[in-house]
Amino acid sequence: MDTLNPPHGGTLCDLLVSDAQAAELKGASRDWPSWDLTDRQLCDLELLLTGGFSPLRGFLGQQDYGSVLERLRLADGTVWPMPIMLNVTKAFAEALQPGAHVALRDPEGTMLAALTVGDVVPFDWAREAQAVFGTADTAHPGVRVLHETRGQVYVGGTVRGMALPHHYDFKSLRHTPAELRHEFGRLGWRKVAGFQTRNPLHRAHKEMTVRAAGEAGAHLLLNPVVGMTKPGDIDHYTRVRCYQAIGEHYPPGMMRLSL
Repeated sequence: MDTLNPPHGGTLCDLLVSDAQAAELKGASRDWPSWDLTDRQLCDLELLLTGGFSPLRGFLGQQDYGSVLERLRLADGTVWPMPIMLNVTKAFAEALQPGAHVALRDPEGTMLAALTVGDVVPFDWAREAQAVFGTADTAHPGVRVLHETRGQVYVGGTVRGMALPHHYDFKSLRHTPAELRHEFGRLGWRKVAGFQTRNPLHRAHKEMTVRAAGEAGAHLLLNPVVGMTKPGDIDHYTRVRCYQAIGEHYPPGMMRLSL
């Protein structure tokens, strides 16, 4: 473990609380307002809770949001190119005050996390689109998402997690950052080249990743996106099967696959 680079921002966050704390939060949540998370918000919450978005400990507030849009950094100077925000309706936000708590739930009503409200952040979709994507053209998939949520506001604050969103597929290939770091340490990997993709792998990808890892004197982590991608993309079930098939053609012990 000591041979690996430190996590981005210096701290690998784990926002999941103990069973006892989870029971306490669930009991207190009976008096809290609830927010049912969208598919996109579920993806963001999972990455926050597992430390995939380290060093973030919640959804960005006003100061960090403005800093990310203006200079691609959090307010403390940590590089962060895209704001991680929780958008809600104005009517829902009107009842919230700093320090208030919100129960974040999945579409079935299961409470996944508790949000402690920091502040409510005004949302200018065109400004954010231009800053993040370089365009306000709604033909861009990311811009279209922002355009569709106009009229809402952002709620910033820290989160404490009770449970991760549940996945029924490819369970053995889903790891938290801490689990991967532990596995790298167990295997004695001192340097790791990561390849993130939303496409199926083909021969050129395989050759490129082998050469990149070889030139860096590193092992290889294939880390494909299996959450939301853009319309028209091949479904992740097919893509993961492609990764599994081509994985048999890498040199033995060189590569690990993690979604």
